[in-house]
Amino acid sequence: MGRTYFGTDGIRGTANRHPMTAELAMKVGMAAGIAFQRGSYRHRVVIGKDTRRSSYMIENAMVAGFTAAGMDVFLLGPMPTPAVAMLTRSLRADIGVMISASHNPFEDNGIKLFGPDGYKLSDEIELKIERLLDDDLTSRLPTGDRLGRAKRVDGVHDRYIEFAKRTLPREMSFEGLRVAIDCANGAAYRVAPEVLWELGAEIVKLGVSPDGININKGCGSTDPAALIDKVREVRADIGIALDGDADRVLIVDETGAVVDGDQLMAVIAESWAEDGRLAAGGIVATIMSNLGLERFLQDRQLQLARTKVGDRYVVEHMREHGYNVGGEQSGHIVLSDYGTTGDGLVSALQILAVVKRKGGTVSQVCRRFEPVPQILKNVRFAGGEPLEREWVQDAIATGRERLGNAGRLVIRPSGTEPLIRVMAEGDDRGLVNSVVDDIVGALRQAAA
Repeated sequence: MGRTYFGTDGIRGTANRHPMTAELAMKVGMAAGIAFQRGSYRHRVVIGKDTRRSSYMIENAMVAGFTAAGMDVFLLGPMPTPAVAMLTRSLRADIGVMISASHNPFEDNGIKLFGPDGYKLSDEIELKIERLLDDDLTSRLPTGDRLGRAKRVDGVHDRYIEFAKRTLPREMSFEGLRVAIDCANGAAYRVAPEVLWELGAEIVKLGVSPDGININKGCGSTDPAALIDKVREVRADIGIALDGDADRVLIVDETGAVVDGDQLMAVIAESWAEDGRLAAGGIVATIMSNLGLERFLQDRQLQLARTKVGDRYVVEHMREHGYNVGGEQSGHIVLSDYGTTGDGLVSALQILAVVKRKGGTVSQVCRRFEPVPQILKNVRFAGGEPLEREWVQDAIATGRERLGNAGRLVIRPSGTEPLIRVMAEGDDRGLVNSVVDDIVGALRQAAA
């Protein structure tokens, strides 16, 4: 059975348009509340959000849904996604909710759900919730004193700040480091600078003035130009760029060059392997990670296990096979020794710790391998199945043949937007460019 509402990262869409409406958000609260009734005790749910204007609308709708289902609601306010996952476990909640569209523009919003263990829901549970969404739930809702209550929770920022600091050795200090931090005007605008300051760093802050519509706009990990300029202007040792819900991170070195998630995973994997902390003899990444990362790991007798795109698939493979490091090229890095989902701030702290221990510059420490030329282009489509067109399939087959064994070709629909992503990589940049352009041209013809 296919999923109607849930994609690879929860439910997402344009706010106030189907499916991201207040009506559906309320029904999700009701359906999830019913699905997670596990006994006669008072059930509880924690709800965090990013700084989008529409997050207030969706939050209030979900509060109505959950309280109607008999669940007590703990409202966290603007908090990073990994903090919501952590607090779901810490507060012994039955379910956690993050209202965010992550790196998407402010017009979009989304709903991410976590189980009581802090992990994103399985396909099976999401399908159960979807079936409930299509039912009339009135007869299954409680009455009287069994209705839920809602309240704001104080001190949750301090909890997450202390949690993040405890992922480092007690003696670790970032004194002497000048750190530029861009919080994307998003969920981490309060907690991330505070963590870095308390660890001794000199802080230069960007993207910490959210107004409801400026999240991810000209800032954060999806648009690091302002951070690059600031690193150069203030001669920072490192720049840290988070996205709207702070589950992703990119690094800018002291020269202003961007360091992506593949390089960051290489740094962490190598460091943890040297310390005997790396589990399962390697890391987990997706089919989009650069071939250069795979070669780097092989040279160190470490393996790279690849999954479909989406952090849920990375986490599933990590849990099934015992890995403790995994992630995506986008900077969505999962360190399961500390958390159950990607955590941009905690990942950045691990990188800073390696920089501090090794004593070199960020460009020296974080450039672990030479990436193979990799080209990624997106084709937007309004509807239909452009990948099914015969001439598109012919272009893809020809591209694979041209790349042969010296490269890789990945064609996939986005799980969160109406896009088809075309990625090719290989040692010959000209060939890679040509292959991508031919396929993109065929897709645009099909999407017209």
